[in-house]
Amino acid sequence: MSAAPRGGDPLPPHASCSQMWGPSAPPCQLLPGVGTACPPMSAASRCGDPCHPRQLLPRVWGPSVPTPTPAAPRGGDPCHPCQLLPGVWVCPSFRVAGCDPIAPPLHTRGGAATPCNLPGPSPLRGWLGDPTLSVLEIWGAEYQESNALLLRPADAELLQRLGQRERCPVDIVGTITGDGRIVLVDDLEAPVTDVAPVKPGGKTTSVDLQLETVLGNMPRKEFVLSRRSPALRPLCLPPGLSVGGALERVLRLPAVASKRYLTNKVDRSVTGLVAQQQCVGPLHTPLADVAVVALSPFETVGAATALGEQPLKGLIDPGAGARLAVGEALTNLVFARVTDLRDVKCSGNWMWAAKQAGEGAALVDACGAMCQVMAQLGVAVDGGKDSLSMAARVGTDIVVAPGTLVVSAYAVCPDITATVTPDLKCPDGKGALLYVGLCPERHRLGGSALAQCYAQLGDRCPDLESPGTLAACFRLTQQLLQESVLSAGHDVSDGGLVTCLLEMAFAGNCGLQVEMVAPGASALEVLFAEELGLVLEVPSAAAGDVCRRYEEAGVRCLPIGHTGPPGPQSMVRLRVNGQEELARPVGELRALWEATSFQLERLQASPHCVEQEERGLAQRQGPTFTLTFDPAAKPPLLCPRVAVLREEGSNGDREMVAAFVMAGFQAWDVTMQDLCTGELTLESFRGLVFVGGFSYADVLGSAKGWAASVTFNPRARAQFEAFRRRRDTFSLGVCNGCQLMALLGWVGGESPQSDPTDGAVRPGVLLAPNDSGRFESRFVALAIEESPAVMLRGMAGSTLGIWVAHGEGRMRFRSPEVLAAVTSGGLAPLRYVDDQGQPTQEYPLNPNGSPLGIAGLCSPDGRHLAMMPHPERCVLPWQWAWMPPAWRRTMEVSPWLRMFQNACEWCLSC
Repeated sequence: MSAAPRGGDPLPPHASCSQMWGPSAPPCQLLPGVGTACPPMSAASRCGDPCHPRQLLPRVWGPSVPTPTPAAPRGGDPCHPCQLLPGVWVCPSFRVAGCDPIAPPLHTRGGAATPCNLPGPSPLRGWLGDPTLSVLEIWGAEYQESNALLLRPADAELLQRLGQRERCPVDIVGTITGDGRIVLVDDLEAPVTDVAPVKPGGKTTSVDLQLETVLGNMPRKEFVLSRRSPALRPLCLPPGLSVGGALERVLRLPAVASKRYLTNKVDRSVTGLVAQQQCVGPLHTPLADVAVVALSPFETVGAATALGEQPLKGLIDPGAGARLAVGEALTNLVFARVTDLRDVKCSGNWMWAAKQAGEGAALVDACGAMCQVMAQLGVAVDGGKDSLSMAARVGTDIVVAPGTLVVSAYAVCPDITATVTPDLKCPDGKGALLYVGLCPERHRLGGSALAQCYAQLGDRCPDLESPGTLAACFRLTQQLLQESVLSAGHDVSDGGLVTCLLEMAFAGNCGLQVEMVAPGASALEVLFAEELGLVLEVPSAAAGDVCRRYEEAGVRCLPIGHTGPPGPQSMVRLRVNGQEELARPVGELRALWEATSFQLERLQASPHCVEQEERGLAQRQGPTFTLTFDPAAKPPLLCPRVAVLREEGSNGDREMVAAFVMAGFQAWDVTMQDLCTGELTLESFRGLVFVGGFSYADVLGSAKGWAASVTFNPRARAQFEAFRRRRDTFSLGVCNGCQLMALLGWVGGESPQSDPTDGAVRPGVLLAPNDSGRFESRFVALAIEESPAVMLRGMAGSTLGIWVAHGEGRMRFRSPEVLAAVTSGGLAPLRYVDDQGQPTQEYPLNPNGSPLGIAGLCSPDGRHLAMMPHPERCVLPWQWAWMPPAWRRTMEVSPWLRMFQNACEWCLSC
């Protein structure tokens, strides 16, 4: 496709305005999304039918107002973006406010305008599926997964072909005229309300608008707001409250407690570009401060992002809450390398019931405070969004959510491998603990987790009084990251200093000893105040130099303790002003911190599996990885061709391509549509790879739709059979691809039915839902056993970490005899193992419950390998969730790259 105009270049005359429709825009996505994009301080209110397109949002949701759920804009099936994305990688998205706001940005340069026809030259209404929809409902609905593009008329056919290849509808909806008007025409002869009269020929001009009317200098709206002073009372904690007693409550508070129940049910490894996900340490504790992604698998440059929010402090002082949100975002972001503090940009998400008395003024105060502190720090806000439904009527009362600002800070990361995580890494006293306090003399408990646990708020909350100190701290910490001085680091936030210290111990699975000196402050104030700050772990020999450098930068840095022995029985000892306040095993305290998460987990997963994980976590030491070969990058001289095959809903193709390219292959992106239409054949390929994902959204069961598209399409079935019969070919199926290979009978044994003409087989193994009853994203230990598998040659005896991400991974064999034949023949070369390296069915070390810990199968000749884990997401050290420190220091590539290198060497040798 020829290059499109950029920046302020004039648009070409008669350019076509096209739209790529995600299939998630049926009528059920259209009506509910209309009218929900009104500004947060709009004076309009809404009542009556929630699906009526000409009504706006109410001030308060409650029994007198229909439920807001049907009216909220929402995405459809998550596989639909996968259909749209490959066709066009960069284009404006149809987000809040429907498709009408997209038109002006696309055609206002040079005074252009668009007559958009519905349906125009192609059946737009046909894609939507409901001929009774009005123009307003189509044009203004906030459906998702659709994109608008401008293109030259000569390129329309190419765009249509791209859409057909991805099975993604493409429609030409208009033409650029350059007359400064936007004209919307509906030529469907159907009743249309609230539009202009029907013109001759049956066409209805729904919109005929001078763009200057809506894009010119609009008058500014004025709001009259009033402030309300909250009724604040000093914090009054129970007399004699001990640190241990307070921790019993604080560690169970959802805002402080483990978030494990959230992290294991989402895919944390997809794309293969995730350098830092939510979990850290050998036990995969959900404590990461910052998210880091790579821009490419072939370089270590990427992006880092972190969040900050402090709604409870905002109840005391909206300005302080906003400043602390910015501060928290930066004290999280600081643990990833960024180019410079001045390069940090922020997005602000405002969730505020702005129409309630006093809330609008509080929002203005918070916004002003945020802008002021960002200007002082040298960072900038460049976007954001707002949420309106923040008040609800319950009986005769109105419940208002705390006004909340969520700050998302992000920046370019020049080295994704330099990220520092909270897990302690230097046990047995080898690590010194340093406290970097940004308000070292203050210990304010207002708005803290401790106050919340006792149903109080307080009247004095933390604040960011010295943005310059935060900026100096940020820059020096970045310098220490670059010099690889820091071994661990964590920010002081919800739960205070004591929670920060304990979380570092939980993640590192080791004890610690800490002593704090704060004359005039109580132990509760010292340990539970949520003043901005950092806790760092450095080698003991470097502690003095690090403290000196912080002091020279004008930042207070104090040595407060050292690490203890490893293991869940190691003690956590805390002393404040010379008195011991806490002495308990780290495993016991971690059980308190994990308790709330496991209680919530029981509501969304099998209680039996949850109990297994809870018991196991209490005594785990961490995985034991072993290696029987030396990983190395070995670029070959020749480049065999491999087809990386994907279907609707596949999402693991890009990382798979990268892994094969690293091993020396010429990797081709192939879709099932290519094979079914005959656009491409498998004759020239030596390898065929079935990637992971959710083909056809797993609606019929995992990979069953994909298997049907192979089995019942004569052209595709013939190609697959011919490829399998060739002796110079290999195949790999991962996750969804493994499920497909089992259904096709390529692994696990098969028995052809009496009528083989339709290609049907009776598989020897099927992939059933996980024992936990849900999707599992885990980083597990996988043992490689002796087998004929071509791709695993020379790897037997190794135990390696690897990602799994599936909902149906439990191998169910047709009979005990089939299972015995598979195991005795060495056709189950991959096993989930426990911390002692033994095959296991214990959850979550075995994430799906497969018998004998079986995670993969191969064919008797070794050419075909199917596995549920994802080796393509683990070919580089930074893709691993955790690996032994010695490995990370010395390995250039991950051991899993050997799989792909083996395939290349086999192709070149036969």
